[in-house]
Amino acid sequence: MAFDSKIPHGEMSAKWEDYKGHVKLVNPANKRKLEVIIVGTGLAGSSAAAALGEMGYKVKTFCFQDSPRRAHSIAAQGGINAAKNYQNDGDSVFRLFYDTVKGGDYRAREANVHRLAEVSANIIDQCVAQGVPFAREYGGLLSNRSFGGTQVQRTFYAAGQTGQQLLLGAYSALERQVALGTVTQYSRHEMLDVVMVDGKARGIIARDLVTGKLERHFGHAVLLCTGGYGNVFYLSTNAMGSNVTAAWKAHKKGAFFGNPCFTQIHPTCIPVSGDHQSKLTLMSESLRNDGRIWVPKKQNDNRKAVDIPEEERDYYLERRYPAFGNLVPRDVASRAAKERCDAGYGVGSSKQAVYLDFAAAIIRYGKIEAGKQGDTNVDEQTIIKLGKEVVKEKYGNLFDMYAKITGEDPYEMPMRIYPAVHYTMGGLWVDYELQTTVPGLYALGEANFSDHGANRLGASALMQGLADGYFVIPYTLGNYLADDIRTASIPTDHPAFVETEKAVSDRINTLMNIKGTKSVESFHKRLGKIMWDKCGMARNEEGLKQAIAEIQALKKEFWSDVRIPGDINEMNPELDKAGRVADFIELGELMCKDALDRRESCGGHFREESQTEEGEAKRDDDNFSYVSAWEYKGESNWELNKEPLTFEIVKPSQRSYK
Repeated sequence: MAFDSKIPHGEMSAKWEDYKGHVKLVNPANKRKLEVIIVGTGLAGSSAAAALGEMGYKVKTFCFQDSPRRAHSIAAQGGINAAKNYQNDGDSVFRLFYDTVKGGDYRAREANVHRLAEVSANIIDQCVAQGVPFAREYGGLLSNRSFGGTQVQRTFYAAGQTGQQLLLGAYSALERQVALGTVTQYSRHEMLDVVMVDGKARGIIARDLVTGKLERHFGHAVLLCTGGYGNVFYLSTNAMGSNVTAAWKAHKKGAFFGNPCFTQIHPTCIPVSGDHQSKLTLMSESLRNDGRIWVPKKQNDNRKAVDIPEEERDYYLERRYPAFGNLVPRDVASRAAKERCDAGYGVGSSKQAVYLDFAAAIIRYGKIEAGKQGDTNVDEQTIIKLGKEVVKEKYGNLFDMYAKITGEDPYEMPMRIYPAVHYTMGGLWVDYELQTTVPGLYALGEANFSDHGANRLGASALMQGLADGYFVIPYTLGNYLADDIRTASIPTDHPAFVETEKAVSDRINTLMNIKGTKSVESFHKRLGKIMWDKCGMARNEEGLKQAIAEIQALKKEFWSDVRIPGDINEMNPELDKAGRVADFIELGELMCKDALDRRESCGGHFREESQTEEGEAKRDDDNFSYVSAWEYKGESNWELNKEPLTFEIVKPSQRSYK
């Protein structure tokens, strides 16, 4: 199938301005007649709902949590990127654009990334106006820090809780619209299918998770802002409720799925401690600003970290990548940690961890503080005390979290970290307007495949979510709805709504009537193990073929032997989970299929057959410089469509952070 990415013509730096100048508009009186459904109320969903409500559209928002404030966006700790160049260190819109394309290993669409870099500065102004408490320098100016894959300081932050503060800002803007009557909020509701009328998305079927009742909701357009699918691996840094169901239902109704195998492994996660765990906890990448990562130079060294002298430590990122050191991109840092642990240099009881050490930063900051006080003759104990206070101010809540989870004091002992599944660069394929291949159906934020290519740079998720919601969709949605102003609201007794609700109801009844012997959780765990072992940090042809066969067998077993207690017409979290796991199983198969097809290494997708002599990812631009857009054709059957990637500005080259 031929599909159009709708990239505007003209100079890269002028595309977005030119688009905005020629886009179709909807006048204020007509906006009040148009209904928009937004599924998901994280940063992308809340900001889109607030912006569209402010413009006058009639908006309905849906989230499965008890409040939009519970969205997983709150877990993004370290910061948000913007090309403001407050540090006067050489940053610019072009530099942010360049770093993002290079960081994604040249597998992103240039036009989308440039637009993201352009609007990034507006996001900070918007959030400051909302009262988001960004960290500030002594003189009152906004502070910045560095993140991986960059050599400038462009990351704005609010201690170690940036996502939470940004979400509260967007939530406040959303609630203002709820009070004004432009937005109706449905909490504890999960979207279970898209309703199609005459080839366009015209509504959803949602389940009230408290009563179990199915509901029909009409919209002239549907926006999916439902986050990523990292929980396909079972153990991930995602909230346990995060799922792929909304996106997967859209996929089965005709929305292509883009680059599903592009998943991100985050390098700074608290290591797995045992089979009892149901999720993993992230230590923000911002810690790599001041923490130094190392392992012992001796294999299987069982000494305590503080007992290992400096000359017997291997600061392997600083050794291998001197230009970027501890601030290499996430995919590079994660593979380097895995390589050291696999070679026998891992630490901790599991030997599947490396150290993240703040001792040097504490001394450095302590000396600076002593210097500020004019004290040049200060003892080491005082320096350490002063340094700890600075580190506490910058990262205190992260250190507290680590101490509560591990029982170790990171001010005294280095943290132990190991890579874990975090973000998904893949998602529903969208064009320049964020519209999927289904007319009237849009995907924003992490739910789409856009902007990050094969690897996301840290602090760019919050940037994309808010860019899409506040500054992109208000223009691009209007371009679609301008042709829809004569379309009256379609009553929900329309045959399309009736048929879609019946299909949803039939699936729920089928699940409940299996009455097997195994829990939903057990199937999810088994799927996660297959995915992590064979489609995780490293993939190879044999393993991926095995994984596909194993997932197909798991799917058959799930639909014949899963046990779901309780009833349909009540609050039933196990039933909710069963539907999500069934979708994860199907997604897992497609992810492995996509990884098998992409016979190159790029970003977070590391095919063992395709690596340099030094063990770095080796791309194949001649054969794989495209977006994989998969079209659903039936059970275990997909057709690959390719969107060619052309690079006008940032010419692909072998990534080097040395």
